[in-house]
Amino acid sequence: MDFLATLAGWIWQYGIMFLLVLTLVVFVHELGHFLVARWCGVTVKTFSIGFGPEIFGFYDKYGTRWRFAWIPLGGYVKFIDDENASSFGGEKKLSPAERAGSFHGKSVGARAAVVAAGPIANFILAIVLYSGLNATVGLHILPPLVDAVVPNSPAERGGFKAGDMIVAINGTKIERFDDLQRIVGSSAGDELSFTVERDGKDLVLKATPSIDEQRDAMGRTFRRGLIGIQRAVAPDKVRTQHVSLPEAVMLGFSETYGNITQTLAGLRDIVTRRQSAEQMGGPIMMAEVTAKVAELGLEPMLRWIAFISANIGFLNLLPIPVLDGGHLMFYAFEAIRRKPASERLQQMGFQVGLALLMMLMVFVNFNDIMNVWRRLTGTG
Repeated sequence: MDFLATLAGWIWQYGIMFLLVLTLVVFVHELGHFLVARWCGVTVKTFSIGFGPEIFGFYDKYGTRWRFAWIPLGGYVKFIDDENASSFGGEKKLSPAERAGSFHGKSVGARAAVVAAGPIANFILAIVLYSGLNATVGLHILPPLVDAVVPNSPAERGGFKAGDMIVAINGTKIERFDDLQRIVGSSAGDELSFTVERDGKDLVLKATPSIDEQRDAMGRTFRRGLIGIQRAVAPDKVRTQHVSLPEAVMLGFSETYGNITQTLAGLRDIVTRRQSAEQMGGPIMMAEVTAKVAELGLEPMLRWIAFISANIGFLNLLPIPVLDGGHLMFYAFEAIRRKPASERLQQMGFQVGLALLMMLMVFVNFNDIMNVWRRLTGTG
């Protein structure tokens, strides 16, 4: 009972902030579908935030039902000829006027545009948030300066010394310590070539990050590469760089792209077993992280929303039926073949995709509950 009470307490403590963030990101995603559908002449019957029974809702002047539902872990836009919330159509009897607004009666290009608009809207939200913060707050930069070298570490064996400024890794320019951490952290076991500035001269040093396995504050196991470099954490080492609006926008694109590549690298490492699948979390983990980020202030919170939005956009583009990427896969098949896939094939794809998503949901929620259990019992 203590475990269940604590779990319920955490959900109540962290859940509200997370649901606000998730609602915003889902709303933007579905708004992308909605606006492009309207632009393409598709009749939208329902715009839902959440699943299940309706809490409240209203009709707009076009007859669309805007609703909030009891299960706030997603949302959907439903068109006039949809059989379900995943926009799979069927043989519905429509009047000539209704058929003019049907989604499945539109060209394959129009349907693809409507489907792609959701993830694109998420990317736009991320870019706008990053760009706005970059333009108004500026960039907080901790230079890639070596403050100390850990004894008997790959860095010491590679010849690193305190005071070295790392300017590139494998030819990739390094401007911030975060860039160094990202590359080294994802390169355990791979030899890296470092361009280092020392006493006004450039040196090339080589080091192979060792694998470090740790548990984070939430009990999840993660592995990362380490070379044994300590950064300078003194406040005078951190500088704020102000950038122009065009530069801020370009950085917004770059940060959004970086979020996606970081997620891809994480998925790759889990598949190749370089990282433990334990670190995959569900709503409880997301709620905890959101609450912790919110304590840091408005800027970190907005950057966290941008990060979530970019990743929801990317994950929705995975070629899994039920997700937007699955629909786009079928539309690409239709464009190449000059006719749509059979209804049986689409239904089979839908069922397989739904099964995969359900298994993933069970897995990540099991991870959440087990990590809560480990923290309560002090095991693992």
